[in-house]
Amino acid sequence: MDRINTPKTIQIFLPDGSPHSIRIAEITSRVVKVISFPRIKLDDVGQRQEVKDVGVYFLFGESETTGNPMVYIGEAEDCFQRLKQHNKAKDFWNTAVVVVSKTNTFTKSHIKFLEWFCYNKAKEIGRYELDNSTVPTKSHITESMEADLLDDFESIKILMATLCFPIFEEITQVKEKELLYCKGKDAKAVGEYTDEGLVVLKGSTANLTESPSSSNTLKALRKKLIDEGVLVQEGNVYVFTKDYIFGSPSSAADVVLARSANGWTEWKREDGKTLYQLKRE
Repeated sequence: MDRINTPKTIQIFLPDGSPHSIRIAEITSRVVKVISFPRIKLDDVGQRQEVKDVGVYFLFGESETTGNPMVYIGEAEDCFQRLKQHNKAKDFWNTAVVVVSKTNTFTKSHIKFLEWFCYNKAKEIGRYELDNSTVPTKSHITESMEADLLDDFESIKILMATLCFPIFEEITQVKEKELLYCKGKDAKAVGEYTDEGLVVLKGSTANLTESPSSSNTLKALRKKLIDEGVLVQEGNVYVFTKDYIFGSPSSAADVVLARSANGWTEWKREDGKTLYQLKRE
């Protein structure tokens, strides 16, 4: 079994008792600590020593032009001082996440490597737009040090996802037997039902013309996907340019079929069994 999928104990400490405020997360057997907090709590979190340590940090928000989730990835020898600078200079972010070592073992070389690796991994996964105007560079470190930092990255990946920032999580690992299909008129979509929702896979097609009875909500969602480049017209259909997660099977079916639809019955396995039969009966 892959080490990342083995059982783990994660501790999340809420200094002021609110799950919407400062959160400090760690895997109890690992050396990485992650501190997440809303922008409005910057002064409060500045009272904590952890955020003044050497570390990597992430600024999360939303793109003003596309509405997509956005992140800035950086490193600093004093994360709090750098975050205060970003508080004055950057508008888009509303949540910050700081990653430090519980044993105070991170050095400048360590965090430069982690910044570079996190940036490239986030770009590869593609869940978030990157706000970095300058691409981080890889620091020169020893082979053994790199191995240790890649091990630390696995902890960062898990903790970030636990705190609802799945920046390094692959959207889906599709298995042949789990594929679902949604077909109608010119549409033919392939998807998978996952923990996060219904993932429509890249290359799937959706009907071009919406039904006259389509709701304003459906029309707005399709327009959003077109504006973001997720749906691109090719001939008489729209094509998904990337894997896309829908919050429910029905919203995915609505977009694919361009009409109101019950996703639990429209999405079917190759043998004809509906998603309802597979997951709800």
